[in-house]
Amino acid sequence: MKYFDELKRAMEFLAQDPRAIFMGQAVTVAGTAMSNTLKNVPLEKRIELPVAEELQMGIATGMALTGLIPVSIFPRWNFLLLAINQLVNHLDKVSVMSNGGYKTKVIIRTGIGSQRPLHPQFQHTGDYTKAVQAMCTTIEVIRLEEPADIFPAYEKALMREDGRSTILVEYGDYYNEK
Repeated sequence: MKYFDELKRAMEFLAQDPRAIFMGQAVTVAGTAMSNTLKNVPLEKRIELPVAEELQMGIATGMALTGLIPVSIFPRWNFLLLAINQLVNHLDKVSVMSNGGYKTKVIIRTGIGSQRPLHPQFQHTGDYTKAVQAMCTTIEVIRLEEPADIFPAYEKALMREDGRSTILVEYGDYYNEK
């Protein structure tokens, strides 16, 4: 399978779970390459949000506390940086602060922006995987380097029973290259 096709298949798999809710910018309308992977996800499972990344992460954490599994979409790492407070100080620490009393499983999609065929400049192509891994103690970060990595990683993120959140890092250039 191709990289894009595997992402689409993974989103369709997640959508089958009644707890899964997809949220972010361009989840109900076109706007990013990630939008196209949601075409077969029912509209009633998608929540379009304004450009307010910290708010988005806070909403995802709150939804997870109720037992839902938000699939929170930040098309590029550079955008997810705006939610670092909620990610590091809240989502990552809920189970620690509550002595395991609360578990917040959020699936976070982000990506390293594509540079080919047109370089969008550096505010869209950052890779902050290592920095975020260093800041988070409970959230697992997984890079999706090959098409074969994609479905198992999203399946793990959904099915995991430890209550941990997962950040899945996609590569924009691979949507058309692999």
